[in-house]
Amino acid sequence: MRHLLTVGDLDRATATELLDEAERFEQALLGREVHKLPTLRGRTVMTVFYENSTRTRVSFEVAGKWMSADVINVSAGSSSVSKGESLRDTALTLHAAGADALIVRHPASGAAHQIARWMDAWAVSSGRSGPAIINAGDGTHEHPTQALLDALTLRQRLGDIEGKRVVIVGDILHSRVARSNVFLLDTLGAEVVLVAPRTLLPVGVDAWPARIAHSLDAELPGADAVLMLRVQAERMNGGFFPSAREYSINYGLSERRLALLAEHATVLHPGPMLRGMEIASPVADSAQAAILQQVTNGVHMRMAVLFRLLVGTQEAVA
Repeated sequence: MRHLLTVGDLDRATATELLDEAERFEQALLGREVHKLPTLRGRTVMTVFYENSTRTRVSFEVAGKWMSADVINVSAGSSSVSKGESLRDTALTLHAAGADALIVRHPASGAAHQIARWMDAWAVSSGRSGPAIINAGDGTHEHPTQALLDALTLRQRLGDIEGKRVVIVGDILHSRVARSNVFLLDTLGAEVVLVAPRTLLPVGVDAWPARIAHSLDAELPGADAVLMLRVQAERMNGGFFPSAREYSINYGLSERRLALLAEHATVLHPGPMLRGMEIASPVADSAQAAILQQVTNGVHMRMAVLFRLLVGTQEAVA
């Protein structure tokens, strides 16, 4: 792997290897008073975020530091981007400053792909390798490491992903998390069901490897996992549903709906949660919810991705 831009970069074997690698990192850190491994000593990892983030940015930073990398955070508001610097010049500047990996979040779909093309073109012209590019979320397109950590959480909770039925609920239209999860879960052998109002389904969704439904109550019995999505109001410029109350009535995961799930079924949410609208607080805090486990797995999963891109496939140093 040169970059990680989309879950389409991952076949089943590679995705499974990354899940296994994340669990090896988790085991390697158990019992350590100081969470430090020497695996990326001497490497420089830079996070380049043009959008706000808590979980993704922090977990990448922790992952890099736990592997002894030098981690530098670059935010658009405090960089030369605020003075009008182009995305290309910013990327080339950070590469020239010594970045071995650029972790990019951007509001424009395809931004990480474009940076990867610029870096690869530079590498060809200069004869030297450029930094690895990791897509940490690009517009409404993809978020591959989120899908990987969700898959890791499901595997830990359910024992396996093959043959499991995963229901993804909510704002499919604006969700890069939904898109990445659909394709990765399909690659890993799960059955995926998308539940949303018609106004929150993207054009072309019928071609995705998922079944489309509109009644949440009808899909919960028999589900092995439910992934609730955040309603992304910042990406909406119209009336996608009448009101927050009506959305909650039709698509919120309430205590009543939690009772429709089997006891083994797992509840996921990528965060941040809109409690009381997308998910009731008692549900978010219930034993069936794996939301904080997702956050923990996010660190280990991103350690695995950084290791694969910057070192290779050999065993991690314990």
